[in-house]
Amino acid sequence: MKLTGMSGLRIVILAAGYSRRLGRAKALARIHGICLLRRTTRVLAPFSARTLIVVAPPRCPRYLHELRGLNARLVANPRRSSGLSGSVRRGLGAARWSAATLIVPVDLAALERADVARLLKRWRAAPRRIAARRIGARGGAPLILPRRYYALAAGITGDTGLRDLLQTIAPSDRVFVDMPSAAQDIPTSL
Repeated sequence: MKLTGMSGLRIVILAAGYSRRLGRAKALARIHGICLLRRTTRVLAPFSARTLIVVAPPRCPRYLHELRGLNARLVANPRRSSGLSGSVRRGLGAARWSAATLIVPVDLAALERADVARLLKRWRAAPRRIAARRIGARGGAPLILPRRYYALAAGITGDTGLRDLLQTIAPSDRVFVDMPSAAQDIPTSL
């Protein structure tokens, strides 16, 4: 995937969750010998020449260790108890001057570059529309949010992230993309 035309895109990885059901940080869970944080960052890195933004818990030295050698920076989310929406707001705040932001949860253990490339291709064809992963008749993350929706996204609350926001957007302003590798997050026990 060429980076041409992607300079206005920022990538935000959401990795600040409590992972209560798993009992430990999902971002640090290892699948096939690599932690999800490092794997997700490596999958997404080719799609942006800019530094990837990783929304993380405060004081997380293991996250820094896992990101060594990668073009990523941590943005602490001190309000992660407010749910996924707090991490989304924090990530969008760090990416506020970008034309659009690709938002990806860290727990998509099977995420493949081909599916990310498909999402980006659909967004580039209509960059004012939200491009999101299809979940049945609905949409969800990963998704690309154009800047014109940042203020609206800042108003979301709770743990549903941007799914509810997608339902309020006119169908003509969004496109859903099949992303089979993003269909399942990690299980609650490894």
